[in-house]
Amino acid sequence: MTWLRALREVVRSGLTIEEARLEPLLALRTAVGVALVIGPALWLASPAYAASAALGAYSAGAATFQRTWRPRKVIALGAGVGLALGTFLGYLAAGRLTTFLPLLAVWAFAAGMAWAVGSTAGIVAATTVGSMLVTVTLPTSIGQALEHAGIIALGGVAQALLILLFPIRRWGAHRDALADALAAVADYARRLRHDPTAPFDPEPLMTARDAAAVTPSQARTRPSVLHGPRGLAERIRPVVAALADPGVGAPPEGPGRDRARELLDAAAEVLDAAARSIRRGTPAEVSPGSTDALCVDEEHEVLEGPARQAAERLVELLGEALEIARCGTPGRTPATPVPEDAQVLVRPTMFRLVPVVVRAVRRELRRDSPVFRHAVRLAAVATLGYLIAARLPVGHGYWVPITSVMVMRPDFHQTYARAVARLAGTLAGVALATGMVRALGPDAQVFGLLAVVSAGLSFMLNRTGYAYSQCFTAAYVVFLLGMGGQAWEQTVPERVVLTLLGGALAMLAYVVFPAWETPRLPGRLADWLAAEGRYAAAVLRSYAEPTREQHADLRRALLASREARVAWQEAYDRARQEPVRPRGLTSREAEEAQEALKGFDRAAMLMESHVPRADSRPVPEAERLAEALEADTAQAAVDVREHRNPDWARVEEALHAWEGAAAGDGSPVVRRGAEMQKQALEDLATAVSRTPLERDVGSAREEQRVRAAAATEGAGSGSAHRGG
Repeated sequence: MTWLRALREVVRSGLTIEEARLEPLLALRTAVGVALVIGPALWLASPAYAASAALGAYSAGAATFQRTWRPRKVIALGAGVGLALGTFLGYLAAGRLTTFLPLLAVWAFAAGMAWAVGSTAGIVAATTVGSMLVTVTLPTSIGQALEHAGIIALGGVAQALLILLFPIRRWGAHRDALADALAAVADYARRLRHDPTAPFDPEPLMTARDAAAVTPSQARTRPSVLHGPRGLAERIRPVVAALADPGVGAPPEGPGRDRARELLDAAAEVLDAAARSIRRGTPAEVSPGSTDALCVDEEHEVLEGPARQAAERLVELLGEALEIARCGTPGRTPATPVPEDAQVLVRPTMFRLVPVVVRAVRRELRRDSPVFRHAVRLAAVATLGYLIAARLPVGHGYWVPITSVMVMRPDFHQTYARAVARLAGTLAGVALATGMVRALGPDAQVFGLLAVVSAGLSFMLNRTGYAYSQCFTAAYVVFLLGMGGQAWEQTVPERVVLTLLGGALAMLAYVVFPAWETPRLPGRLADWLAAEGRYAAAVLRSYAEPTREQHADLRRALLASREARVAWQEAYDRARQEPVRPRGLTSREAEEAQEALKGFDRAAMLMESHVPRADSRPVPEAERLAEALEADTAQAAVDVREHRNPDWARVEEALHAWEGAAAGDGSPVVRRGAEMQKQALEDLATAVSRTPLERDVGSAREEQRVRAAAATEGAGSGSAHRGG
């Protein structure tokens, strides 16, 4: 992608309204938390103390809107403590650049490394850098610094108390994650009716698994309905795929295919009903036609062989889903079995999280890590922005580094899109608030009320787009400044200019010290290939030795392959948005390799759907194929990283040996799956294998294709302008 196209995508993405469900009650509760600290501070102290209280309450409230599975009151308390600590340390080091700049650099670097733990930790940590930059202008003594820090922490306490006293849709995020997983499988079943090889995105299942990990205190209060249905969705997904597949399931045409479509349609309706029941906490109705379709007639059933086995297994699993849909009231407990791995899904407490954080940060302390490079950029931009602002003939120069810190993200597209969104939102919010300030005149109480209203609107629009929430955030700041007696003529124009400068500085920093995903695509593809090889080998070993231990190994390999697939998908999506020439893999090769590995994963999933029980007859030939698959994919991963052509000699030899074994005829599903995997591996080799000359020609063609697309787009836009 060229820089011109990349910047166009950035502007479009930054100003896009995202479809998200508004949560007015949550926004109202958080805005009340801001009001509860601003009002008493104005009445009992001064506007300066009210501004500190508003900073703590607003930032702690905003932290609770981040995607996290920990209790929101804990997030509010943690954000309040972090903001208070940043405030106090910032004041202690203020006054001399020789002390404040090193502290700012170290604090900003630590905030950047917080992304190693997750996006919520990174965003909350960035707000503490902002509090450190703002509060150096407020206190005049250590005692006052302690007072301001305490008031900021009090804002977090106020938000936590409101969450505790007025819970709104408790466990709502966990219910949504589980319901989304069931709805995703329902949509998959519905698509399989028309496309037997339709793809499936495992991200909803991964999100539901992440939400299922709870702390010991959460485990004591978690609703019973959140225990079992996730495992049910996991088990239904491969079964519906096996039923729909024309190779191992229902025949391509005829009564058998019609019966498979009938079962898939019933599965979609039952799973959707279970999802609605979990999301709302109320029973859901299923049409009589769907329940009738789930009755398997032993004499007149048209499906045979593996297809019939899949149908019977699907009916058994959907019976559990029907019970969930009909028992959705909070007082009733559906008799869904708890999955075997439920005991290990334990989230560490805040104290036990410390060693986990240390290990995560240590893994990212390397030069090629996007998190490490983000931390370095954050530290450099925060200190450089502060130095630049200190030399500008304007007040409130801290808005330069604050803007840079708040818009910067570990990847290119989000950083640039947020910079554009913040500038657009700031301009709109400042214009709106400035007009109201001029019309109303100086009145601290009125401005405090308007600040609370602006905060509530910012919270409510938090998930609809950064530009739109930032509009009311800017208005909130203008009203706070007006409440403190600041003249709008001095503050508002300055803030617009400083916001523009801070955004430009953040964008420039990514160009100077980038963390492009494009060069890392071969490594991500290699990781995914190796993980898929281990997953396929684990499936085959479950046929060779059907024991509980093998089934546990299969589950671990499946989860690892999903994580590798998501890591590849994120890297691939980011690389497509970067203005960087392809290195190692062109966009077409990456797309073809991705489709080949998806086919490989689907073949393993089909075999998984018919994994024999622990007391079934083993398939010895599957062990040799498993060893060959694992060895060849591991070596191929090394070859992909080093830009060599992969080879599947061991897999071909194992399959050839199996063809001559009589026992191989007894397992048609695993034989069919193995053939599909071999074809997928050959497609992968075709996608990534090139001679040196082909590599040079491929890169040149890719560059010509990108230039042609950019020229076509530019010509189209030019003719449109001329036509207008």
